[in-house]
Amino acid sequence: MADQHSAYTLGHKASQVQHHEWRTAENSAGHLLPHLKDAASRNPGLKFLDIGAGSGTITATFAKYMPQGHITATDISDEILQRAASFAEKQGVDNITFQKANIFELPFEDGAFDITHAHQVLVHLDEPVAGIKEMIRVTKKGGILALREADMEHMVIWPELPGVNDFHETLLSTWRASGGHPNGGRQLVSWSLQAGIPRADMTATMGTWCYSQEGDRRVWADSMMERIKHGQMRVKALEMKLRSEQDLDAMAKGWDDWARAEDAMMGLVNGELIIHIR
Repeated sequence: MADQHSAYTLGHKASQVQHHEWRTAENSAGHLLPHLKDAASRNPGLKFLDIGAGSGTITATFAKYMPQGHITATDISDEILQRAASFAEKQGVDNITFQKANIFELPFEDGAFDITHAHQVLVHLDEPVAGIKEMIRVTKKGGILALREADMEHMVIWPELPGVNDFHETLLSTWRASGGHPNGGRQLVSWSLQAGIPRADMTATMGTWCYSQEGDRRVWADSMMERIKHGQMRVKALEMKLRSEQDLDAMAKGWDDWARAEDAMMGLVNGELIIHIR
């Protein structure tokens, strides 16, 4: 992902991405799993590309569905790729190669992969259609491109604490100001049409995440607190004069209060798309 095209300002530090490590293929890529299982049964030696693999928890669970195949996992951060490799090793997964790569200039031949997957990547690009086109290029005819992107405008949360509500507004504003698309989940079909994919070759769905158990709430809240205390989101909000230092500190406290509330729940909507490459 070329720096001039990336709107990813959320940070790669472990403390800022710990909520990513809650994600698995089962809770974050259910739309792809039936297709992966079918493809692996017909072709055990599948070649799978995972774009923007992050901490690698989704990648490692994919690997278990295709033990005779191979996954190439990419990201823009050396630090996060090392973390992903360490996670895979601890899980006993040895059929993944980790490689730094730019989504706009993927270092792979045309049609190199049977399945290409991206999760929460396009929302961080200023040119998501160009990213889709490049993923299409490296996917074989007869293969699958699977996408899943958040629609952060629809964060459903209780209790509705002022600090958390202010955080949400600030997140959306700084995200857009950086060139990203926080409502990208609803645009997946539109972006793919612009990339030249016929509508008949797409299957669109919506998926959700729910954070309600105490441990899940704490993981999410701690990540958001870290971002607003020490991350680029704080820098951007102050630079844009959206919030004061006191406002940002109040947002962090709001997340802590939310995580401690016994009746707390949060839901997030994700757009999902399966594209059959013809």
